[in-house]
Amino acid sequence: MFQQLMPLLRHRSVLLTVTHVGEDQVRVNVVPRKIAEGENDALTTPMSFTGTAEELDAQLGEAVVSFVASHLELKNTLARAKEEMDAAAKAAKQEAANKPKTVKKAHPVEAPTRKEEQKVPGPSSPPSLFDVSAPVSGGLTPSANSDEEAEILAEIKQDEETEEGDEALVAS
Repeated sequence: MFQQLMPLLRHRSVLLTVTHVGEDQVRVNVVPRKIAEGENDALTTPMSFTGTAEELDAQLGEAVVSFVASHLELKNTLARAKEEMDAAAKAAKQEAANKPKTVKKAHPVEAPTRKEEQKVPGPSSPPSLFDVSAPVSGGLTPSANSDEEAEILAEIKQDEETEEGDEALVAS
């Protein structure tokens, strides 16, 4: 039995208890001890065997081999899972650090070119029903709307200049 426990004993201590439970029955408990505080509790799951002394002599060795093999497989699986999670977290952090920060634009309106900004429309003919410079119902005029549009366009242009500056910093 101790030869079968050696692979487990190399990595952790094991508590063995042997108890007489009735007539000719004996219970053997194999309890792996925790190595560290944060260790997974599954690695300290105990194993208990109950039988006659003859049954335990005949079968306990094989049962301990199976228990130790399962324990070591679980330990390796947990270690691999932890390594994979650590690698994935590291990759995600690196990807986030390398990803350029982009600011979403509030309005998909393109900023006017400088030539368009310099053009000032003048009234060349009397206002008509379809003239965009004529007053709109409700007393609002397109010039009031154009002030708001100009503010939006200026804000978009400022955002684009900020993005270009950020991209230049990232590139260097």
